[in-house]
Amino acid sequence: MLNELQTMIFELGIIVVSSALIGTMFLYARQPIILAYIVAGIALGPSGLGLLNDSDRIIQFGQFGVILLLFLLGLNLQPFKLLSLFKESALITLGTCCLFFLVTLGFSLLIGLSPGDSLVAAAALMFSSTVIGLKLIPTTTLHHQRVGEVMTSVLLIQDMLAIIVILFLNVREPDAMISAFVLILLKLGLLCLLAYLGVRYLVLPLFRRFDVIQEYTFVTALAWCLLWAETAHLTGLSYEIGAFVAGLSIAISRVSQAISLHLKPLREFFLILFFFAVGAKMDITQGGTVLLWGGLFGVLLVAVKAAGFIVALKLAKEKAPQELSARLSQASEFSLLLAYSALTAGLVSDQGMLFIQAATLTTFILSTYWVVSRFPTPISSVSDLRKD
Repeated sequence: MLNELQTMIFELGIIVVSSALIGTMFLYARQPIILAYIVAGIALGPSGLGLLNDSDRIIQFGQFGVILLLFLLGLNLQPFKLLSLFKESALITLGTCCLFFLVTLGFSLLIGLSPGDSLVAAAALMFSSTVIGLKLIPTTTLHHQRVGEVMTSVLLIQDMLAIIVILFLNVREPDAMISAFVLILLKLGLLCLLAYLGVRYLVLPLFRRFDVIQEYTFVTALAWCLLWAETAHLTGLSYEIGAFVAGLSIAISRVSQAISLHLKPLREFFLILFFFAVGAKMDITQGGTVLLWGGLFGVLLVAVKAAGFIVALKLAKEKAPQELSARLSQASEFSLLLAYSALTAGLVSDQGMLFIQAATLTTFILSTYWVVSRFPTPISSVSDLRKD
């Protein structure tokens, strides 16, 4: 037990110190600090110096940051407004996902990946990153402007689609797929109803009585987030969906904004772990040609996603299609999760896995550079574009 604690403290120390050092160099070079965390993971992970060999444990820590990110997103949205946004964004999301699926499938088959690997790659790479999308958009834009609202609805619909795809990886019968989809919708509806009732009759009365004690508000909100994240996981959904529902249920309270401010530093710490783990999972010492093809396709995918979203958003008569398309032009953290699930199920080979990893990481880097250099973000090195 003591050895495990010492190992954990050592790993966290290495991660934080290396992220701070490389982050400092990146900032002096006027580069996005998110990429510094990924580079630190590559440098110190199994394919680098090997100081941290258990990248799975690190990404589990980092997943907590993603959970908090979705919880905070829910805190700043009104449920009825969200339903309206879903209706408006559903066709945009489904249409673009189909386009990206077909482009990825065609490219994968063209370079000689097996049909199975190609299908998994196509399914994995058709989504955009919730973490990067929300990390790189100013809070005021996210919650109070149309750009943030549309991006949020597209990402949430994609996340739900990704969860459905991951669940379907272990389902072989068509009838079972239909039943699984209906069951997911029922579980989600029940989860939302129970969370709403819990907030109305339990959480809000407690907040009204003890809201003068900030520590109590903080710990209760965090407990509510983790309760529903775990509940969603146990019912076959995801931690992220549960956290989002928990945040959405509290959004009707006046203290939601104060809770959001209290949890933001905690979220930032765990997101550092998440991006570090993304780099640590990348094995750049193996793969050869497949690694190069993955990187090349990552470049192509950013351009295809940007063009696809521009066309779809213009057809939907949305404003600022260029900014939205740039912010949605990368692959997703769900791309990696889906690929790991497929690898566990024996549905994708090591070569296919490496192709997905290389393409995903390349899109992370390119889209981050694009957004940070052209649009307002909280981490821009240019003062005119640095907004939170």
